[in-house]
Amino acid sequence: MGWMLIIIPILVVWVASLCKIFLAPSSHSNPTFLNNGPAFQKRNVLLVVAHPDDESMFFSPTISYLTSRGHNLYLLCLSVGNADGLGSIRKDELYRACAVHKVQLQQVQVLDHPDLQDGFGLVWNHDLLAKIIAEEVDSHGIDALITFDSYGISGHCNHRDVHYGVRKFLLDSSPRNIEAWELVSINILRKYSGPLDIWLSNLESMRHPRGTVHWLLSEHPRKSFLAMAQHSSQWVWFRKLFVAFSSYTYVNTLRKIK
Repeated sequence: MGWMLIIIPILVVWVASLCKIFLAPSSHSNPTFLNNGPAFQKRNVLLVVAHPDDESMFFSPTISYLTSRGHNLYLLCLSVGNADGLGSIRKDELYRACAVHKVQLQQVQVLDHPDLQDGFGLVWNHDLLAKIIAEEVDSHGIDALITFDSYGISGHCNHRDVHYGVRKFLLDSSPRNIEAWELVSINILRKYSGPLDIWLSNLESMRHPRGTVHWLLSEHPRKSFLAMAQHSSQWVWFRKLFVAFSSYTYVNTLRKIK
């Protein structure tokens, strides 16, 4: 009986969370993210990730927000994810996932640099990362960057190096007028709370000065599952559970770096 008193309220909140997401998602996403002026201005945005599947597993709400509002989204994936020898397969999977996300394939860059190989314990040179990011920024007239925060969601060293590579680029290019945002890592309970975390993400954004933190609710959660399913080499049972129960499938909290 005691367990029922705990489970029933959780189920009620879970259902309410899903209704909030599926019934009227566009009314809840913050419309001022990357659009602080009185009129909409199309931005050239560069999303920087470490491996194929990072974009779908962690950044789906952000991608959905940007593409649905007409921003030019470019994706820079700094490795092919070849830790298990599946690099060429994973690269193709990334392109298929981007097609689901409605990201133009000519705006997707996947690198296979010998000094930027996928793997725990493999340190990526921050100067090299900053140089590569600078080339992408210059090539596409980028005015906004989005990437991992210093913990990198899962603590993966490649994710963390990407963050510090972006930081190094920002430090070296201080005169440029570029906004930079990081995806906020959360504790494990929130991380696996699924749609329940949308309430905490909303409260967290309200605790910070206006314009420094935004929460973006997924407007197409089914698309998140479909995009991740394109990564069939990684679509094992525990990845399916992660996508189903991960808060990152339903909401992204972005914090301003610069």
